[in-house]
Formats: sequence, structure tokens, C-alpha cells
Amino acid sequence: MENVAINPEILRWARKRSGISKGVLEQKFPKLKLWEEGKKHPTLRQIESFASKTRTPLGYLFLKEPPEERLPIPVFRTVNNKRIPQPSPDLLETVHLMERRQAWMKEYLQDQQDKPLSFAGSVKGSQDPVSVAREIRKALGLEELWASRFKTWEQALRALRVSMEETGILVVTSGVVGNNNYRKLSVKEFRGFVLHDEYAPLVFVNGNDAKAAQMFTLAHEIAHIWFGSSAAFDLRDMQAASNSTEQACNKVAAELLVPEEELRSIWPAARTNDEPFQIIARHFKVSALVAARRALDLGMIGKDKFLAFYRSYLKDDRRRRKKNDGGDFYATQSSRIGRLFANTVVTAVKEGKLLPYDAYKLTGLQGKTFDQFAAELFGSRAA
Repeated sequence: MENVAINPEILRWARKRSGISKGVLEQKFPKLKLWEEGKKHPTLRQIESFASKTRTPLGYLFLKEPPEERLPIPVFRTVNNKRIPQPSPDLLETVHLMERRQAWMKEYLQDQQDKPLSFAGSVKGSQDPVSVAREIRKALGLEELWASRFKTWEQALRALRVSMEETGILVVTSGVVGNNNYRKLSVKEFRGFVLHDEYAPLVFVNGNDAKAAQMFTLAHEIAHIWFGSSAAFDLRDMQAASNSTEQACNKVAAELLVPEEELRSIWPAARTNDEPFQIIARHFKVSALVAARRALDLGMIGKDKFLAFYRSYLKDDRRRRKKNDGGDFYATQSSRIGRLFANTVVTAVKEGKLLPYDAYKLTGLQGKTFDQFAAELFGSRAA
């Protein structure tokens, strides 16, 4: 097969962009060093294989110079507020996929003559976190101590997601790119992101994060919708970057999950217990991780104590997750696609407003798999 002249700089860019070491790539492409030096040229088949391996759009490899890739939303890092200089292919593809879903959902809702969501972007940055949390609870149909009526924080977390979707917010939880189980999303890069929109705001939670931490991420994302801002964030140690909006969202999230006034009333008794964070967690039906973070924010404990508890908790959580690997395929898909979005797509297909082929592209499910998913989805909803 004829060799194709590719700009060596493009090949080096694609390799670095992928995050895969040069040594690993050379095992599959023994002439990679020569390609990057311009002494040899790959065949078209090798170029296609290289694009697939490095997760690079094939067309990029034929450009004269490397493209400048940027996320359409800001990315905030907790440490020194540094923005990610080059987002990974996994984050880029995930954000773009969610953008396509959001765009379709918005167009569908507008065709249905739906009105914009009044709460999206309704809050100014200087507004008191307590009042913002109160507005959020009211819009979501939640009482002040809404989570306390559930037996566990896991049940409260599920209820929060349901309330969000019933209010018109798209909620997605996934730990992979699309449906590719071999492409895990990095928690170190991001824990979640928000795509603001007045018709179809979308929140994405990185499913590889500890489930206990996901609750705080979700609350942080809810606040972003009220502030009307899109962003991706790592929330390292459940702490926001120094950006003013990020800080405001964290304060609102904390107040939404663990109201300060109520916490101060039970803290004197909780602090004397051997497991004070478990006492708080049981009272508010949040995870002990969220309880510890709130205690730190209010100056009830020091940072060293919080970090020691945080690291120990995550270590135990990883062991628990390994024991519970697996799960129902259709339940997993429901989280990855989002129940509100999935319901809308399936309904549109049934009503003849969306072609099955387009539904397959939007959901990543094909043919009989999509049909079975739709049957499971509507069956569970009817139940």
C-alpha cells in the first residue's frame, strides 16, 4: 500500500494529546520514531490505526499544522485555580457528545412550544447562599430538611436526581466516553461539568468518582444552573477553585445539603461522639464525606482532620466498589444517557418526530438494543 506524507509535527501532537507514552505506541507502531523524524511515511491503513489508537479524528492527521483544541466551557482546577492547558480526548468527546444531546433536546422542546426554565440563570453572584439554596429547594419541590425523610443518603441522592429531571434538568452520570468501557474518564481531570441552557440545562457527573462525593458534585452543578454558568471542575477534596462563581456554587451546594443553622444546633452533641461525621450524615441523610466537608467549611474541624478522614473514606470506598462491580446493563444505560433525555428520545421516535437512526446516534444504542432499552425504560416508568 502506498505511503502517505504526514506532517511529523502532527504525529507528535497526536501522540502527546493522547496521553499514551511513546514506548507503548512504538510497540504497535515500530516505525513511529522514523515517522516523527520524517524519515519514513505511514500507509493509509497505518494512519487509520494510529488515529484510532491515539483517539484522534482522522482528518486532523492530514492538516498542515496541529489544530488548537479548546473546550467550549471553562475548566477550573482547585489547585492554584489552573485551567487545564490541553483537555484530554476523553473530556473533549464527552463534552461534545453532551452538547449534541442538549442541542437536540432544546430544539425538540422549542418545537413543542415549551417555555424556557425560569430558574436557569436567575441568581446573581452576590446573592446570599442561604436564600439561593431556599430558591433551589422550592423549584425542585424539596422541603428544608428534604433528605431526612429517606432511610439512607443513597436514597436521598436518587431522589435529588429524580427531582432535577422532573424540573427539566438533564442529568447524566457516566464513567466512560459514550458507551466505550475501555475509555475511562479521569477523576483527576474532572469530577463533573455543567452546560447551561434556558431550555435544557445539562449536568454531567463523572461516575468514576466516589458515590459519596458525587452528591456534592451534583449539588454544585445545580447551583451553576441557577447562576447561569457553564463549567467543568475537579473539586479536589470537594473544594472549589478560587473563581468567584465556583466559590459561590460551593457555598450554595453546602447549604442545600447541610443547612448551617441546623448543623450548628446538633454539632455540640455530635462532636462528643467517636464518629461525629456519621452522626451528621445520618441526621441530614448525606454521606459522611459531605458531612466532614461541611464541618470543615464552618470551622468546626481543622483541614488536617478533614483530609485524613477524606483519604481514609475514599480508600474504603474503592474497596467497596471493587466488590460491587457489574450491574444491570439497562440501568447503567439509563444513568449514562439520563432518564429525562432517554424518555424524550423514545417518545419522539414513537410519535414519528425522530427517525430511529437518529435516535441510535443520540443514545449510542443500536437496533434491538435500543428497542429493548426503550421497553425497559417505559416498563419501569409504568411500574
